[in-house]
Amino acid sequence: MPKKRQQQAEEQQPGVEEGTPQKAEEQQVPVPKKRKQQAEEQQPEEQKAIEQRASPKGATDQPSAEQPTPQTGEGEQQPVPGTEQPATAEQRQGEEPQAKPAPIVVDKRTKEEKRKIAQDPAATDETVVLPVDNGAAVLDSDKDADNAGGERAREARRKQREKLRAQEKNVAPPTDDAAAQAEIPAEVRQAAPKRIAAAMKEEGERVEAAPAFAVPETTNIVNNTVINNTTVNNTTNVTEVQVVERVDDRVVLGVGDQIFVRGDDRPRLRRDSEESYYDQLSRGRVRETIVRPGGYQIVTVYDRYGNILQRSRIDRDGNEYVLIYAPDYQEERPAIIDVGYELPPMRLTIPVDEYIVDYSEEPDLDYYEFLSEPPVEQVERVYTIDEVRNSARLRDKVRRIDLDTIHFATGSAEVSMSQAKTLRKVADAMQKILDKDPGETFFIEGHTDAVGSDRSNLVLSDERAESVAVLLTEVYGIPAENLVTQGYGERFLKIRTQEPEEENRRVTIRRVTPLVRPVAQR
Repeated sequence: MPKKRQQQAEEQQPGVEEGTPQKAEEQQVPVPKKRKQQAEEQQPEEQKAIEQRASPKGATDQPSAEQPTPQTGEGEQQPVPGTEQPATAEQRQGEEPQAKPAPIVVDKRTKEEKRKIAQDPAATDETVVLPVDNGAAVLDSDKDADNAGGERAREARRKQREKLRAQEKNVAPPTDDAAAQAEIPAEVRQAAPKRIAAAMKEEGERVEAAPAFAVPETTNIVNNTVINNTTVNNTTNVTEVQVVERVDDRVVLGVGDQIFVRGDDRPRLRRDSEESYYDQLSRGRVRETIVRPGGYQIVTVYDRYGNILQRSRIDRDGNEYVLIYAPDYQEERPAIIDVGYELPPMRLTIPVDEYIVDYSEEPDLDYYEFLSEPPVEQVERVYTIDEVRNSARLRDKVRRIDLDTIHFATGSAEVSMSQAKTLRKVADAMQKILDKDPGETFFIEGHTDAVGSDRSNLVLSDERAESVAVLLTEVYGIPAENLVTQGYGERFLKIRTQEPEEENRRVTIRRVTPLVRPVAQR
């Protein structure tokens, strides 16, 4: 169940206010930094020994704990590590889409009423919220609707759920991954192995360097449409995408009044590899092959925008484990798709405490069992990992762990080694799942609170997700290829407040395997 927020709200928030010094003994795991400025500062040998296990190669020192950075905002407390100072308001004028303030949502339900709904969400058509002061919607797609349309959106979605309830009767959640994919046609699953093999064997033209991906130009994501997602199919509405800012290997894109960030996972995946090479394929696709120590390979096929079409791990005996695969759409589509517009509002049918786990509240939970649980509703088809990135509605299909033992200081993406150690149980569960199936994929989301600019928070949240992924790989041995990261800034607040809030500065883990590849049917 969500944490003891009622008692902790007053205690936690001051704990990592902007500029609060860290304890001297808590060495930091630095966030991945700007690669062209790597290794410029010398470090004490003990500090280096710690950082070599849990930080990207060449990452530089963080500022001294004795010299806290002046307070400004969540994403602006200090410069985004390794980047230039954020643009001034004058420089940003006309570049960053000006987001409208989120509508005020007045929830008149008592805490006890919210608590009862959280225990049995299937019994209501209303938006399920965390039963705490200023608790936000439980489902991220409901958060999007609240941000876009406020109370009007809530009422519209309530009516849609009410209609769905009458049509669907009682729909039990799937019992396993295979049951979740039962609606996917058998011919689609049967065709997958041949198509995967074809892309792996296709003759390509070897290129000398890692190719630069094109910036997406069109999307079906438009303003406020999320509140009508059961009646409007937005794949017919194409919106132009604008480049707002480039920060290292990330690009911030603007669509209407929204912004989002696209990163490049290739440097993280190539780290410690023996070699990597690229082949240019037909239709603008690129095949990347990374050779790891021990002779196994990671082979990824990208489209021209860097969207992952498929990814496989091939061991030295030639055994292939498919991590990510979705049909290659050859028809004209916008470059960035939110397929959630095509789906009805989700009805959560399991208790909230079985859907979200706050890590600090469940130290004795069997995290292997929790992460192994299937999606909470049917999966209509196999989706691309980038469709999962872009759709809160898709991500809502799978359970999540909120890593609330990692407390990010305002404006920081760094993790102390003492906090990194608290992730052992989740990391061990992930490794146990991978021992059973090396083709599993875990999705790591970064989030900030609402202090600071949207743009800075967006980049910061992506760095938070990446720093946790690097930590899981370097400290706990979780292979980088099994981890996909994405930052969402302040878009999905757990606590609806514009003030500094520790619970909003978090990282979330979901197992998304049944969304992004076919599973064996019984």
